[in-house]
Amino acid sequence: MDDAHEPRTAWTFLTNHARILLLVSQDEEVRLRDLAQACGLTERAVQAIVTDLEGAGYLTRTRHGRRNRYQVTRGTHFRHPAESHHEIAGLLALFADLPGDSPAPAPALSGDRHDLQQPIS
Repeated sequence: MDDAHEPRTAWTFLTNHARILLLVSQDEEVRLRDLAQACGLTERAVQAIVTDLEGAGYLTRTRHGRRNRYQVTRGTHFRHPAESHHEIAGLLALFADLPGDSPAPAPALSGDRHDLQQPIS
């Protein structure tokens, strides 16, 4: 069997860390159980991701009674050197689901590859 033409396992552009960060930014009082369900992960995996994000300065966790409250540090920069000049606020804004907002229309592409290099405004 030729594996070169077989489809690879499912993959996505966003990591579980990015998904958790996006969800926390939309609901600062979200429970780990709800994050796990939304991302298809175990609560233990979500706890580890939240600990990673907190340790790297992407979010802070404070205790409110029996619940945790999270606050995303939007001015934090991406970790990888290729993206480290960008703040995570841009990613959060890209996926923000604010009431009354409508997504910007996608640019029309003529098929010319140069269209893909135009800056997004």
